[in-house]
Amino acid sequence: MSEFRLPVRVYIEDTDAGGIVYYVNYLKYMERARSEWLRELGITQRELFESGIQLVVHRLECRYAKPARLDDALEVSAEVRSHGRVRLQFAQVVSRRGEPLCEARVDIACIDATRLKPVSWPPALAARLTHLSDQPQAQRGCP
Repeated sequence: MSEFRLPVRVYIEDTDAGGIVYYVNYLKYMERARSEWLRELGITQRELFESGIQLVVHRLECRYAKPARLDDALEVSAEVRSHGRVRLQFAQVVSRRGEPLCEARVDIACIDATRLKPVSWPPALAARLTHLSDQPQAQRGCP
């Protein structure tokens, strides 16, 4: 599947008293990358929400390797590893100059925003996911 990359700068608000990124902020960076990946496909979270759909984290597995610090320039990747009728699995990495700092596997579920029950992907997103999975790896680039 296609990999998306998002540059992120570490600001003072992202850090603890020692200037090190607070652990939960890596998850926020990953959320931003997934949202921007979706926007790159031509779909926004707002549009999904207005149509009664929410994308929620169903499962998260995370490994922290090294800390990021105040003013670091980071890159956050989001790559769809697999998808089903109501689920997406992302591999995500927060890195600094190519060195992985935090790696995660994130499973996303598509739910009805009112009933909070799983529903199939909206047709526009389902079509884009099918198109992505049909592309050979060599033809996929990073935006």
